[in-house]
Amino acid sequence: MVWLLLLFVALPAVELALLIEIGSRLGTPATIALIILTGMGGASLARWQGLGVIGRMQSELAQGELPAGSLVDGVIILIASALLVTPGVLTDVFGFLCLVPAFRSVLKKIAQRRLESMVEQRRIHVSMHSEDVGSTGPRPPAYDITPEPDEQLPTAPRRRG
Repeated sequence: MVWLLLLFVALPAVELALLIEIGSRLGTPATIALIILTGMGGASLARWQGLGVIGRMQSELAQGELPAGSLVDGVIILIASALLVTPGVLTDVFGFLCLVPAFRSVLKKIAQRRLESMVEQRRIHVSMHSEDVGSTGPRPPAYDITPEPDEQLPTAPRRRG
């Protein structure tokens, strides 16, 4: 609840205050031009990096590798592009930071640690299944990472597929 309040009330208020301050120093036309230029520049930079990630994903898939890291990069770039086309100073700064590969790497590590923590706390369930459609050999194993059920938590019936 607190995060939603910060996201939808505090952040726009801070963004508006910053834009008013910039507008009072640079003038309205320059501020509007700055908003348009950062939006256009950020969108084209995000597109360029997004196409690079798609190429990397295709290459990894062609080599038979799971493109998990590239998928996360793609999601972060998508978030960055949404932030960059949103008028504001803080959203632009964070959006441009998301386009820096070193910063994305830090974000991916944070997300991985958070996911591992949620699995350990049994807040989420992770299930993986691999199927090679073109293979005539034996089916690869299916991995099911299911936490032991707690007595306090009701468990839903498991679907087998």
